[in-house]
Amino acid sequence: EVQLVESGGGLVQAGGSLRLSCAASGFTFDDYAIGWFRQAPGKEREGVSCTSSSDGSTYYADSVKGRFTISRDNAKNTVYLQMNSLKPEDTAVYYCAADTLDHGSSWYWPLLYDYWGQGTQVTVSS
Repeated sequence: EVQLVESGGGLVQAGGSLRLSCAASGFTFDDYAIGWFRQAPGKEREGVSCTSSSDGSTYYADSVKGRFTISRDNAKNTVYLQMNSLKPEDTAVYYCAADTLDHGSSWYWPLLYDYWGQGTQVTVSS
């Protein structure tokens, strides 16, 4: 059974940091691209960042470039999202997702991903 479990969310003040983790099981982790998405109340789910399976490429939404860093530890079947300089507009439920294909410049489309975690809440207070 494929499972993705996010953790590390919480309440933080603006300017603070959090590190999210996405622990995967039930599939060959090395072969999957892993993306982070977020969804705020009343808004569509949006791509935040992605790490490819093939060449180590990473992608970021313009809104988080320079503040967020994605990394993966294939030995631990885990992907991390280090979030620094957090802003109130980063408040959302954060999800990780997995797909067998590397989608390159289309990485941010949620519909391209086959597997999803349950999400973890991130709240940034002003």
